[in-house]
Amino acid sequence: MEKMYILIFLFIISFIMRIGTPIFTPYAAAFGATSVLIGLILGFTSFSDLTGNLIAGPLVDRFGKKIFITIPLFTSGALFIAHGLASNSKQLFILHGLNGFALAFLIPAAIAMLSGYARNSREQGKNIAINGILTTIAGMVAPFLGGKMADVIGYSNTYFIIGAAILATALFATFLITERQFIITHKKKIMPTITKSNTFFSAPLLTSYLIGFAVMYIHGVVIFEVPYLTVEEGLSPSVTGKLFSFLSLGAFITLFMFFINRYDPLKRLLVGLLGMCLSLYGIFSLSLSLPLMLFLTGIFFGLVMPAMATVVTENVPRENYGKAFGIMSAVYSLGMILSSILTGIIREYISPYFIAFLIGMLVVAIVGYTRLRLNQIMKPKGDFY
Repeated sequence: MEKMYILIFLFIISFIMRIGTPIFTPYAAAFGATSVLIGLILGFTSFSDLTGNLIAGPLVDRFGKKIFITIPLFTSGALFIAHGLASNSKQLFILHGLNGFALAFLIPAAIAMLSGYARNSREQGKNIAINGILTTIAGMVAPFLGGKMADVIGYSNTYFIIGAAILATALFATFLITERQFIITHKKKIMPTITKSNTFFSAPLLTSYLIGFAVMYIHGVVIFEVPYLTVEEGLSPSVTGKLFSFLSLGAFITLFMFFINRYDPLKRLLVGLLGMCLSLYGIFSLSLSLPLMLFLTGIFFGLVMPAMATVVTENVPRENYGKAFGIMSAVYSLGMILSSILTGIIREYISPYFIAFLIGMLVVAIVGYTRLRLNQIMKPKGDFY
C-alpha cells in the first residue's frame, strides 16, 4: 500500500509540474524577456537545482526521505502562486531559481524512497518502469491541459492553480506516505571508506553520467525551443502543449515494452542517445515533421531514463541511494544549465538542434570507443574475430 501511495504521489507531482511546461516561456516573454534572458532564467533555475541536488543527496541518506519530500512541496506551492503575482521578468528570475532549488530536494528523495520498496534489482527496475509509465501519461496530458488553461484563464491564474494543487499534494504526502526503514548490517571485514566513496564514480556510473548529461542537454533544447514557437510564430500555448504530448507519447510506448529491461542498461543508454541525435538531425537538416520527430525523440528518451535508474541501483548500495540519485540529478541539471543558456545566446545565429546533435554524437563516439577498447583489452589473446 505504501508503494502505491508513492507511485500516486509521483504521478500527481509530475502531472502538476508539467502543466507549466508550455507556458513559462511565453509568460516571461510577455514581460519583455528576450530569448537570451529566458535562457539565463532557465539556466539559473537549473544551476540552483544542481546546487540543491548536491546538498540533498547526503542529507536524504542521513535524515530520511519524507522530510525532503514534504517541505520542498510546501515551498514550491507557495513559489508557484508567487509566479502568478509577478510583475516583471526580474521577479520571475528570482522565483524560478528559488523553485528550482526547492524541487532539487524532492526528486532524489522520492526516487530513492521508491527504489527502497524493492527486494532486488528486478523489482527496482519494475518500480522505476511503472513510475516512468505513470509520469509519461502525465506528460501526455498535462502540457496540453496547461496550454488550454493559459488560453482560457490566462497565465497568472494557471500558476495560481498549479501552486494550490502542489500545496494539496504536500498535505497528501504528509499524512499518507510513510518511509520504510531498513536495518543495514555489515560484516566485520568491511571495505575501507575510500572504496565506498569510489562507488559513485565507477566506470558504469561515469558512463551513465556522461550520457545523462547529453540526454538532458537535448531535452533542455526541446524544452526551450518548442514553447518559444509561441513567441516566434504566434502559436497558441495549447499547440505547443500538443507538441510536448507527442514527446511523452513516444516515451509511453517504449516504457510499455517491458522486455527491453532484460538488456544491458548501458547498451540501452547508448542506443537511446543515438536515436535522440538522429531525431534532432531530422529536425534541423531534413526539415521533417516536428510532431513526428518529437515522437521519435520521446521513444528513445523512454529507453534512456529507466536505464539510468537501473545503472544507479545496480552499482550503489541501498543505503547510499539518496546521494547517488542526487549526483545523477546534478548531472541532469548541468546539462539543462548549459543547454538553456547556450540556446538563448546562439539561436539567432545557428540552430540549437544542430549544436545538441553535435554534443550528443560526440558523447556517443566517446562512450562507444571506450567500451570497444575495454572489450578488446578484456578479450582473451587467443580469440579471433
